[in-house]
Amino acid sequence: MPTREQIAAEINQQKAAGQDGIRRKYLTALHKRTGRDTVIYFSSYNVHRPFPVPPAALSVSPDDIQGFMASLHGLKGGQLDLVIHSPGGSVEAADQIVQYLRAKYEHIRAIIPQNAMSAATMLACAADEIVMGKHSAIGPIDPQMMLGGPNGPMPVPAHTILRDFEQAKADVAGNPLLANLWGPRFAALPPGFLNLCEQVTRLSAEKVETWLAQYMFRGQNPGKAGEIARWLANFPEHKTHGRPIGIDLAREKGLNVKALEEDQQLQEAVLSVFHATMVTFQATGCVKAIENHRGKGHFIVFDVAARPPQPA
Repeated sequence: MPTREQIAAEINQQKAAGQDGIRRKYLTALHKRTGRDTVIYFSSYNVHRPFPVPPAALSVSPDDIQGFMASLHGLKGGQLDLVIHSPGGSVEAADQIVQYLRAKYEHIRAIIPQNAMSAATMLACAADEIVMGKHSAIGPIDPQMMLGGPNGPMPVPAHTILRDFEQAKADVAGNPLLANLWGPRFAALPPGFLNLCEQVTRLSAEKVETWLAQYMFRGQNPGKAGEIARWLANFPEHKTHGRPIGIDLAREKGLNVKALEEDQQLQEAVLSVFHATMVTFQATGCVKAIENHRGKGHFIVFDVAARPPQPA
């Protein structure tokens, strides 16, 4: 398996092929290795750039369904390998993506070469099985709410907003003068926002429980799906939205997770695709890629001079 540095050197040596040609070479090789339809859903959220990228451009968003429509167009297989690297994002967007994918595929394998967090973890939980490496991680599924920030909307865990509200009530009950501290913070929230946080929090756990019972644990004890969903949604236990949940803990809690290292050829093929895509992100303005093994898909390219990111 070539290293990330070797792939970067290969790209530099083969200017004629360009970024896309080399990435697609490895993506085609992965498909040939498995014989399954193959789609990458990658975000550049952990790639350092000389310019700021709005978090919303890196997250699971409603616009992503267009990318999946483009990448699945013309594919006729009944089995899908969905290779995910994403920080997560919208629960509603994840729900729409899952509905679309499960309407087209009898069996889905979610492959996680590094991170599939939050709503991306939800996508993985809608698969029949998950493939993770020793270095890979999923995360808690407590939803993120978009709030205004200096660089545009930024995700904030719904649980932290709700916990702040409970803390505010306790503080003001003990000292009414503290209302002057807490009041402006909650006055800045849109009407009904706290209720929305509660509803979306409940929705994320309910969706994961439904998907686990319907796909990964079909025909098994339905209580297992509920236990895992409640654990993934348990913010007080995880303590942070970005807590990395590795393969050992995921297995311990009952998820159907296969080790990427069990198949050395698959591991090399998956990591080659991952490395090649990360190099593409580093060398171009592309911040998100949804692409199939035929090189068809949807790419979000960030134009520094003309925000927001533009589809390519």
